[in-house]
Amino acid sequence: HEGASCGAVVRGKAKDLDMVVMSLTLVLDLGLDQFYWEKLSLSKILEINEKTNNDEPPKCKSDLPWYFLKKLMMVNVTVREIKCTSTSESNCDDSSSDDFDLDDLLACPNKDDSINPLDLITALFLCSDGFVHQELALKMSMCQFSVPLLLPNCDTQQCTLMLWAMRDIVKKYRPSNLSESKGFIEERIVLSELPMISFVRLGECSLSKSEILNKLLSNSEQYHDTFVHHNMECGDIQRRISNGLTEMTWYLPCGNKNMDIFSEPVAIANLRGDIASFETQFFFLCQTSAAVFVFIDQLDSESSWWETNRTKTSELILLKKMATSLALTKNNILIKTKQTNDADFVKLLRKRVSDVINNSQLKMSIEQMADVAHELGIPVDEDSPECQNGKTKADQITAEIKDTFQFKENQFPLQGQIWKELTFLEKEECRLQKVGSENIEIYKSNLKKKREEQRKKQNSYAMSNVMTGGKHKYSLHDSFILILISGSI
Repeated sequence: HEGASCGAVVRGKAKDLDMVVMSLTLVLDLGLDQFYWEKLSLSKILEINEKTNNDEPPKCKSDLPWYFLKKLMMVNVTVREIKCTSTSESNCDDSSSDDFDLDDLLACPNKDDSINPLDLITALFLCSDGFVHQELALKMSMCQFSVPLLLPNCDTQQCTLMLWAMRDIVKKYRPSNLSESKGFIEERIVLSELPMISFVRLGECSLSKSEILNKLLSNSEQYHDTFVHHNMECGDIQRRISNGLTEMTWYLPCGNKNMDIFSEPVAIANLRGDIASFETQFFFLCQTSAAVFVFIDQLDSESSWWETNRTKTSELILLKKMATSLALTKNNILIKTKQTNDADFVKLLRKRVSDVINNSQLKMSIEQMADVAHELGIPVDEDSPECQNGKTKADQITAEIKDTFQFKENQFPLQGQIWKELTFLEKEECRLQKVGSENIEIYKSNLKKKREEQRKKQNSYAMSNVMTGGKHKYSLHDSFILILISGSI
């Protein structure tokens, strides 16, 4: 027994070492090695240079990160279509040769210079600082892409909950109870308490989980690739460092019954890789999700793992193509046979997801998920000293805010009624909509005098207590404070 356990430990360490080597190799291939320890900053990304002014497609792997970042900052939805020109131009057959060779036709195309988009996204997050994380997550959300919830790190063999990265994402939606009044809810998504539905797979699965999810979240008029899947460009490239990545997206209704797929908002999580290899991520999803959908092809081969771990889940719904008997009711099993096409299967899946959303008692915000992450030993990006220090200072500044409107009026008087008057006067000087029969020059002169009077009123105000305190207590380098405060005012 001791010899067997030692052998297992050695194999485990060798596998971990292989993952670290693979991670470093990918970072070197992408030319991000200098940012692996000294993280990529937002100022570097927004820097204007020859590459930013050049519209040429990437020619090698080291061009891919900058090409991706450039297009993402422009909120270009084609950003994930990344391929080096040297790869895209190469073909299995030689057009200049007339010789027919069946082996050449059957040979796989050369994909040495290709990379899976998920690997590129994971590498960029690993090589960037917290503010770049926020910018990447925000822009990806604006493109209606999924964003990392649990980010794997091959070095530490751990995943990190990306709470801080999603702090800047604000969503607006109209649930069914506000459809009549035409009201809406607008808030930071990390604070929204929503039911989360998670999708994972056990073992190998011939059905593309991510592609099914895209169909689940898309209406009949418009299909959108929220998740990267096998049939996308470079989506079939073997993943090197992004296995274990858990992505998150949201379906937020607009209040139109003819358009809404789900009448209530819901968060969707998607775990990449086999849950047998990523049990920590799986247990996290089980404790935070209203339901966990598991894709399985052959259940018999996975039954031993299933029997060991099934008691740790809250509600588990099996999706599989070949079902065998298990101690579950028919409500826990959804079967896709060879005779069932994707469209019919998605309809069944939507019905099951809708039932979960409408009957769910478990609703949790991403901020609340941090407690679950700590219990499971999962690091949270907001645990960094810089972020905690900034959060403390932000709380000190916002502690006195009881009534937001009154606080703004007292502490920011220059942005109140005076500013509105100035804005009106400046517009009127340009438009002259209320001049009537009055002489235009006299009218413009009177507007100018009124504007100067408002400027004098502005100059008569001293700096407020909040502004004075912020000036002396905190430096401009306390960037974490600025972002945290913006969520309070």
